Amino acid sequence: MKKTIIITFLMLGAVMTQAQTLRNVTTNAFQPSEILEYRVHYGFMDAGEARLEIAAQVKEVAGRKCMHVIGTGRSVGAFDWFFKVRDRYESYIDQEALIPWMFIRKIEEGDYSKKQNVSFNHYKKTASSDKKTINTPSHVQDIISAFYYARTLDFAHAAPGDTFTIMTYLDDETFPLTIKYIGKETIKTKAGKFRCIKFHPMLLQGRVFKEQDGMTVWITDDKNKIPVRAEAEILVGSIKMDLKSYSGLANPLALVK
Repeated sequence: MKKTIIITFLMLGAVMTQAQTLRNVTTNAFQPSEILEYRVHYGFMDAGEARLEIAAQVKEVAGRKCMHVIGTGRSVGAFDWFFKVRDRYESYIDQEALIPWMFIRKIEEGDYSKKQNVSFNHYKKTASSDKKTINTPSHVQDIISAFYYARTLDFAHAAPGDTFTIMTYLDDETFPLTIKYIGKETIKTKAGKFRCIKFHPMLLQGRVFKEQDGMTVWITDDKNKIPVRAEAEILVGSIKMDLKSYSGLANPLALVK
């Protein structure tokens, strides 16, 4: 009996220790059932469509309540004939800590394809894919959850040139995803005219992008912080992505009437 009590207390202590290592991020920037849809242009060509959806139902992963986020991208029209794209990303994101517990990636881009399943253990600070397990920094994000976590950042007192860094996992490696605040601007798209915050994600220069700050992103200057437009100069042309439609937002948009 004495041994059983000791073991029980040790187990409870371990659980409490684990629970204490997870942060609690307060946000009202998004909610289940939010859907964002985008049109992608390559130069002057209508090239593709992208969609981000937070599933209506909350899932339980590793004993934690999680949002199930699905991101898809596909080529369309004439572009689909010579470079077919069918990409799907899924992330199970902790509702309180805003960290991923599972990440699923299935991509088909021209002749290249890849499938990857990743599980995160934020208590042990590891990420395990089909190939290997690596050590990770605290509160590491996958490329989908990083987008949602970035929407919780406070830019209210940001000055041009200020940077914000999110440690991110991709392809069995971690790297600092840094965004540089540029300022504010009002832009017009097919979805409407929006007051926006403008910034540069700092990219890997030379492989795809011409310059480290070769991408510009505009997000709504409101509590939602949804991307309205993204433009990038790449080694073989330029890409532009514009918000096409939205639904299920948690807050009113910064629309200019």
